[in-house]
Amino acid sequence: MIFGGFGGYLIYLAILLIIPIWAQWKVKSTYKKYSKVRNESNMTGAEVARRILDENGLYNVAVEEVKGMLSDHYDPRKKVVRLSSGNYHEPSAAAQAVAAHEVGHAIQDSEEYAFLKFRSALAPVASIGSNMSIFILIAGVLFSVSGLVLIGIIFMAFAVLFQFVTLPVEFDASNRAMNHLVSSGVIRNNEEKQTKKVLNAAALTYVASALVALLELIRFVLIFVGMNED
Repeated sequence: MIFGGFGGYLIYLAILLIIPIWAQWKVKSTYKKYSKVRNESNMTGAEVARRILDENGLYNVAVEEVKGMLSDHYDPRKKVVRLSSGNYHEPSAAAQAVAAHEVGHAIQDSEEYAFLKFRSALAPVASIGSNMSIFILIAGVLFSVSGLVLIGIIFMAFAVLFQFVTLPVEFDASNRAMNHLVSSGVIRNNEEKQTKKVLNAAALTYVASALVALLELIRFVLIFVGMNED
């Protein structure tokens, strides 16, 4: 049996559950800790975002408040950095790190960063692959049709590729965030460690998602190989 029998399969499922849960716990606990730490510049997330945007000549990019926790994102279509209420209004270490990270994406967009463009191009087919692949794969396995399994694998592969292309986009945004926070004088030397912890914790969620997606793809590739060996 694939994955070393039933016991191996249970271990595999446990890994699929544990990795994302641990990553989510890490980012939430780190964010909660540093959202209670006041930054030395006394600037809110909104002020930090506006300052870095202006320093980079991105006066056309707006900064808006959005509901939810950790719902922060950059909208490249409307050229808007959206910050969750806590990050928008609070002068915390977490708020300035998150705000700078999202501005990092806005700067990537303005500079036509290659991986961001590639990810945007992949997004439509990756969305289809993410939504459709599992149904195609399950149908192929249930009815023992290896051709369907192969089609599902191809669709899933695009979704997995999207996850891995996301990694350099996110890491680059975090690097830009640190560089701009330091160069603009928003954070002091003793705050760099705190900021890195927030950014690194957030990055873990993307790494976990990519790893889980890859493991799922490998599982179905092995199933496909097994079907064609019978």
